[in-house]
Amino acid sequence: MASSHLLCNHLYPSCNGRKPSNFLKESNLSSFWGNGSCTFNQKPQFQRTPSLRATAPDSKTGRKQVEIVYDPDERINRLADEVDMDTSLSRLTLFSPCKINVFLRITSKREDGFHDLASLFHVISLGDKIKFSLSPTKTKDRLSTNVPGVPLDDRNLIIRALNLYRKKTGSDNFFWIHLDKRVPTGAGLGGGSSNAATALWAANQFSNCLATEKELQEWSGEIGSDVPFFFSHGAAYCTGRGEVVQDIPPPIPLDMPMVLIKPQQACPTAEVYKHLRLDQTSKVDPLTLLEKISGNGISQDICINDLEPPAFEVLPSLKKLKQRVTAAGRGQYDAVFMSGSGSTIVGIGSPDPPQFVYDDDEYQDVFLSEACFITREVNQWYTEPGSTMSATTSPADLSSSVE
Repeated sequence: MASSHLLCNHLYPSCNGRKPSNFLKESNLSSFWGNGSCTFNQKPQFQRTPSLRATAPDSKTGRKQVEIVYDPDERINRLADEVDMDTSLSRLTLFSPCKINVFLRITSKREDGFHDLASLFHVISLGDKIKFSLSPTKTKDRLSTNVPGVPLDDRNLIIRALNLYRKKTGSDNFFWIHLDKRVPTGAGLGGGSSNAATALWAANQFSNCLATEKELQEWSGEIGSDVPFFFSHGAAYCTGRGEVVQDIPPPIPLDMPMVLIKPQQACPTAEVYKHLRLDQTSKVDPLTLLEKISGNGISQDICINDLEPPAFEVLPSLKKLKQRVTAAGRGQYDAVFMSGSGSTIVGIGSPDPPQFVYDDDEYQDVFLSEACFITREVNQWYTEPGSTMSATTSPADLSSSVE
């Protein structure tokens, strides 16, 4: 079987054909994820060894000895060939985008200990890439990644999603998965939730769509509150714990540029909520915010995030970063705000970060990326801007996604 390798570099997408601005520092990625690269076989490939080996004649009998060698790799190669012959889809690569919260209102404390929220979620063009291959041995999933420290067992939401799909459908498919991680963890961008949703979508494609999208969305709430959102078409008004998803037409032009700035420090979500005081949150009706942004576009007074004050208590340097981005922008950003529970600061209206993040040693290790808003078509998964990769509900139509 032929083998090809993909170097796992950290690439950032351009929006609407624009060339990305050249502002990524080389030190950023190593400081977030460590150095090094990896390869991923697009088709399962093992080093073949002889299964039959001759040795010198026996000195007593004069007969030649033949040693039978069991080669498990050879067996797996044969199984992999059988997978390719027996299935219409054996490999699939999908884009796994993240999201921002354009506004985020926390409305009440629930009896189960969680909080009710009301938020405008929107998918953006920064994302991971996940490669799925059917495992030739139907025993367990195997996950690899280019990022050190990422759990590779059922603590990872990808594995949890695949386990959930098999539980709900009875599918006996197991997978080899490679996660090319580009979205930093602890960013408030929903990278892990997106990975879980993408894995559910992929598993359904390999099983000839045993489940409807609505079922996938409903099941995904068992993994995490943000996961159901990614089964919207890219823009949604989310309530409850975030799992009640109402698709809406994109209220913001998709070519609206933005810059994402995330310091190395994360804001643990549980800690942020511990510092939340409901009597100090905004009193603006979230439906009013939704109406205003749909009618008048994005502005600073709309981009309210009730988790900013508690996050700034947990990480005071994050408040300073937002203030400096706002001041240094001198009007180039229509709005500057924190996404989710942090610690990413979003500047809407320009893809370029302020100059101080280059000049000040304090910010030499920040993560920077430009992005834009994206959506997905009916019966297709999200695609990276500028990519021809697509996925539909019919495996026969997946040729552009299959390697």
